[in-house]
Amino acid sequence: MDQTAITAALTRFRPSPAENAVSLKQSKRAAEEFEALFISEMLSPVFENLDTGGLFGGGQGEKIYRSLMVQEYGKAIAKAGGIGIADTVQREILRMQENQQ
Repeated sequence: MDQTAITAALTRFRPSPAENAVSLKQSKRAAEEFEALFISEMLSPVFENLDTGGLFGGGQGEKIYRSLMVQEYGKAIAKAGGIGIADTVQREILRMQENQQ
């Protein structure tokens, strides 16, 4: 096979159905992770100003665990269907991949 045939084959490369399925799974996962992060960032101001006084409240530990709790809320909301960002992000990821080929 000569160099021009190799170049032509590489420029016309299209993923196989199995590779495409992996790409779809990866893009969906990335989009859902993005949506979870976005939701977490939107929820964090809600929990910032809560009064946590009392005998066992407040402190640096509470700040750390509160941020972890907000992250988990974001993941749970995204997993339950989210707010519709993941679908749009996944379409954009796939569109960008098609434009690169």
